Formats: sequence, C-alpha cells, structure tokens
Amino acid sequence: MSHKRIPKRRAAMAAGAVVALGAAAVLLPNANASQDGGDPGATAAPRTLKAAEAPDLASQLSGLLGDAFAGSYYDAGRQQLVVNVVAGDDNDVVVRAKEAGAAVREVDNSIAELRAGARTLKTEATIPGTSWAVDPRTNKILVTADSTVTGAAWDRLESTVDRLGPGMATLRKSAGTFTPFVSGGDAVFGGGARCSLGFNVTAADGSPAFLTAGHCGVAAAQWSDAQGGQPIATVDQAVFPGQGDFALVTYDDPATEAPSEVNVGGRTVAISGAAEATVGQQVFRMGSTTGLADGQVLGLDATVNYPEGTVTGLIQTDVCAEPGDSGGSLFTRDGLAIGLTSGGSGDCTVGGETFFQPVTTALQAVGATLGDGGAGDQAGGGDSGAGDRAGGAGTGAGDQAGGAEAGVGDQAGGAEAGDATGDADDGTGAGQAGDGTGAGSPDGSGPTRTH
Repeated sequence: MSHKRIPKRRAAMAAGAVVALGAAAVLLPNANASQDGGDPGATAAPRTLKAAEAPDLASQLSGLLGDAFAGSYYDAGRQQLVVNVVAGDDNDVVVRAKEAGAAVREVDNSIAELRAGARTLKTEATIPGTSWAVDPRTNKILVTADSTVTGAAWDRLESTVDRLGPGMATLRKSAGTFTPFVSGGDAVFGGGARCSLGFNVTAADGSPAFLTAGHCGVAAAQWSDAQGGQPIATVDQAVFPGQGDFALVTYDDPATEAPSEVNVGGRTVAISGAAEATVGQQVFRMGSTTGLADGQVLGLDATVNYPEGTVTGLIQTDVCAEPGDSGGSLFTRDGLAIGLTSGGSGDCTVGGETFFQPVTTALQAVGATLGDGGAGDQAGGGDSGAGDRAGGAGTGAGDQAGGAEAGVGDQAGGAEAGDATGDADDGTGAGQAGDGTGAGSPDGSGPTRTH
C-alpha cells in the first residue's frame, strides 16, 4: 500500500507557534539521547538517576518496603526518585530506602488508606464531571470537579471528601468541562467523527495496526486518512467507557508500512517501547489540532466521570489538549510511549487537566506489541522516570511559527500546509486541524468531543 498523505487545514496560530517551537527546541536535540546521570553502581543516597532507571528503582522499593511503601515520584530537577514511607515502628524502612538510592520522605497516609479513600469516592460520589487520582507529591487524593458540578452534586462531593478525614484529599474546581477529546498525531476519520492515530503497533496476528482512543473506536468501525475518503483501517477491539479508553485498529492492507516513531516537525522521535508513567514525569503530546505540547504527570490510576460514563485507570496531567487531539501520542523525550489522549477540560490557552490511557495497559489488553518490546512488559514496569521539563506547556509543534499548519509533519517555521511530510498509514504525519464536526460546549469553556 502506498503511503497516503493527510490533508491539512491552514491555520494562523502565531501565538501558539512561539511556545511550540520552545517545546520542540528542548525535545528535538535530545530525542533518543541518553541523559547524564550518576554511576549506576553508586551506593550513596540519594542517587542521581537517568530517566530510564527510575521505574526499576521504584519497583524494587515497592517490594522491599512492603506496606511501608506509600508511593513515589520522579524529581526531574534533581534527577532523583522520591519515595514516600510510612515508617510506623519500623525505622529500618527509611534506612533500607536510602541504601537503595532513593530520596526518602516520611508521610502519614499509606497506599492502602489512599486506595480505600478512592473506593469511597467511587461508591458515594460517582458524579459526571468529577475525577480523582492519588498524588504522591502531596500524599493525598486529588479530587477535581468541572464546571458542571454545582448545587446538590457539589455538596455531595464536598461532604464525601470531608468524610474521608483531614489530610486525605484535596478538592478543587476546574473551569472547563470533562469530555473526551478526539484526535492526536495523525487525523483519521470515521462515521462523521474525527480522531487521531496514537502509536503504530503490531497486532497479535502480526498485522500492522495502530492504537487510538476507545471512544473513537466505538464511534465508527472503519477509518480513513481523509475526510470522506476510502477506509484504510478497521476497528478490531475497543474499550470505552469502563476500564480504559483505547482501541486497536488494523490496517486493511497487510503490506502497510507502520514505523514506530512520532514526527515532531522536521525530524522524528523513534519509539522503542512503552513504559508506565510516574508522577513528576515530563512528557510530550502530539495532537492534530494543537501539535506539540509538554507538561508533567500529576496523578496515576485516575478515575474520570465523563458524561458518557466512568473511565478508570487513566493518567492525569497538566498537558494541554483540545478537540481533535483524542487518541494522540503521549511520549518521553527518550522515545518511550506513555499514553493515548482521552479527554479533560480546558485548552491550550488557559490550560486545564488532560487524561491519558496508559499504553502498557492497552497493549496488554489487545495483545499488540510496540517498538522493540513485547505486549505489556515493555521498557520498564512500575513507575517510569521521565525526561526533563521542556520549558512550559505549549500549543503545538504543528502550530508552527508564521501561523502554518496544525500537526507534527510540518517543519519548524512551517510554511507548507497542503502536502506536509507525514503519511497516514505510517503514523508519522500531521493531522488536519479541527473541522467543526464535533459537538462542543456552547460557551467554549472546555474541551469537547468531535463526535
């Protein structure tokens, strides 16, 4: 099958272009490059870690400390893994954690207590427009309510949080509305919906395929690389709502080339495998509407109550996204696939919260492989230490300087819109910017679906 190029819309987005180029400038020179770190054999604590070493240490400490382990997060500035410990009467746990190379912080809430609090929220406060996730940096549950949660619903949520007890949870309001986004790296179209390709993968039977958001997969069975074009791929499996938001879509032509890479404007980041997220991790997102944006992970195992239903097991971030970004790629600067854009509130002007489907979970569920790794056991289990801060969340490497195209295929300084550099069937190209197909919030207060 020959490569198909995705048509794009010319967009004048000069304001976002400066930020996009700033993010790209940090990402591109370091793509697939090793980070400096301390000697892996060093015994001094706390240990300076390369990003790829953090997940292994977190996993070791979880087993070593047992019930005393209360979560961990990566401090990108100091390049250290911070581990929370509930010492109790066993002061040796602190010593063991330090000897292992972690920066140790003693906290009050155990993982078991925090998870029990999350179960209480699920039972008593599953309200559309709410979300919650454990935040190891505060050792609390971060509970968020969007702008639709008012009156009796807000009172119910607030009283439930209060009953968890002091020091267990933080409740905050979001100005937008929690809805699934739609799109990501490459724009794909199906049944009147517009979504995006996340990562190219190999299905269990060896055929080429890609991952995208589950709410895209349940919207249409067949997908095209052009609006109104002939289908090029068919949904094999899709989950939404429920335990995730992911879909496996197989290319109709088994000869389709589907390289494991993300085009970030002028060059590509090779994706070598998948990794779990860790709080504090610095990540990059590609979207067909907003291009390249960066930020950090705020929480894991997040529960989001969309209007369509509850989705569990997501990654919460402060990376901006907008309608047309669902299914898109969340990855690290050193080429590890982290997530697929699900939804959230806010936009790339005012910011907000965005939630992502973990790639590792999706791979395990559908039996696919990505990059050089296997299904589900790729590039580090447990918490993943990520790269360094990219210097502020931005709107899109595709919203390049000079107001060019939205999408990852455009060169920095982007002048050309029509033909771009990316191909629909190989996951490297740029997507078409928002085309108005979706249902949005009337006042534009938050991200909306495009189907």
